[in-house]
Amino acid sequence: MESILEPLINSPKLNEYVAELQNRLFEERDKRYAFYESISEDDKAEFINGNVIMQSPATAFHTSIVANLVNLMRNYVHKQKLGEIFFEKALVTLTRNDYEPDIIFYTSAKANNIKPEQLKFPAPDLIVEVLSRSTESIDRGVKFEDYAHHGVDEYWLVDPSKLLIEQYFLSNKNYQLNFKDTKGTIVSRAITGFKTPVNAIFDSTENQVELRSILLGN
Repeated sequence: MESILEPLINSPKLNEYVAELQNRLFEERDKRYAFYESISEDDKAEFINGNVIMQSPATAFHTSIVANLVNLMRNYVHKQKLGEIFFEKALVTLTRNDYEPDIIFYTSAKANNIKPEQLKFPAPDLIVEVLSRSTESIDRGVKFEDYAHHGVDEYWLVDPSKLLIEQYFLSNKNYQLNFKDTKGTIVSRAITGFKTPVNAIFDSTENQVELRSILLGN
């Protein structure tokens, strides 16, 4: 941060730069209020760095992956009484930006404060984003930095084209890669005790096998 700000701090135009930044933030604030007023429950949209990003329809495989993971995570979390899982339309509102991740998890301490009529959600404990060609640069870019900055403890990136999962843990306000593979078992840190074979996320038949294991407590 200091290396980025140093040239501005040492510039004789510092006051002008500060004024310009303030004006842009005020304009962005107004756009954000307008975004809140315009979106409906039917929309899938995000507000990122002053821009409204409308999400395109997801592929069948993308939808299947989200459903498979929600199936496993939600049943496990509810069975163990660990908190709550939300997906797709939950608007996570951070300091500057608003996102609608594919899957989010809150521990009980946070989930107990969420109201049934709530439309804006705080930073969760875990986020899963399923990559697509139109969203990968955002998921690996501004979201990667923003989620870490706001203390999201665990971040999964699921790549449908490669049947690959990347798992990052927060360490000293930055994400460190913990798991990256097309096979094996991924173990969550945020969801205590939750683990799943990678193939149970991509294959619906394997997903049902893993779900039975969760429900039976195996």
